[in-house]
Amino acid sequence: MNNIEKTIVFLETQFEESSYLKDNKEEKRYRLEHTYRVASIAKEVASKEKLDVEGAVVGALLHDLSYIEEMSTSEDRKNHGRRSAFLAKDFVESLDMDANIKEEVLYGIAIHVDDEAGYEGNRTLLAELIGEADNIDRFDYYRLYEWLLYADLNTLDVKGQIEVIEKRIEGLKKIKKYVFKNPTSNAMWQERLDRQILFFSGFLEQLNRSNPDLLI
Repeated sequence: MNNIEKTIVFLETQFEESSYLKDNKEEKRYRLEHTYRVASIAKEVASKEKLDVEGAVVGALLHDLSYIEEMSTSEDRKNHGRRSAFLAKDFVESLDMDANIKEEVLYGIAIHVDDEAGYEGNRTLLAELIGEADNIDRFDYYRLYEWLLYADLNTLDVKGQIEVIEKRIEGLKKIKKYVFKNPTSNAMWQERLDRQILFFSGFLEQLNRSNPDLLI
């Protein structure tokens, strides 16, 4: 098996053996699907940016490894990048990869949540890519669907729906200011944000048409 195949086997084994995920099947399914999407994005970006594709995919596959454990506090979730790097360290070091790539992979996993690794490392384009790919997936079609489910818009009147959608658009416009280090990642990021802004802007326009005062 090559290193990517080994990583997939390791990841799925860790998920299968997790006592927490055995009792949380939906979380297990979502986390694996998200992980594979992130790895696919990382592979595409690494290929276009002439980065180490194998390292990018391995890092993306392991970026959320700590979800095999229960995260009961916001601090747990904030630290999950550093925890994932810790859990992945022995496995990554066992792979037949260049030592520098291994360091970049682990550092990228560690910083992908809040940009803090807890130790000194090199912010290479490969290390940055892991967090970039994660964020790109977080604002793609699936998360749009997921946001609509969790927003409970059906429990709000039209005024409440308008307020929620306006706030969403405002938030999306703010994060468009973030510029990713890899040009390909940045283009994908901006495209997905523009797509969501377009959707919610159209949604808002339709909601505003529900106002009978506009007919007078």
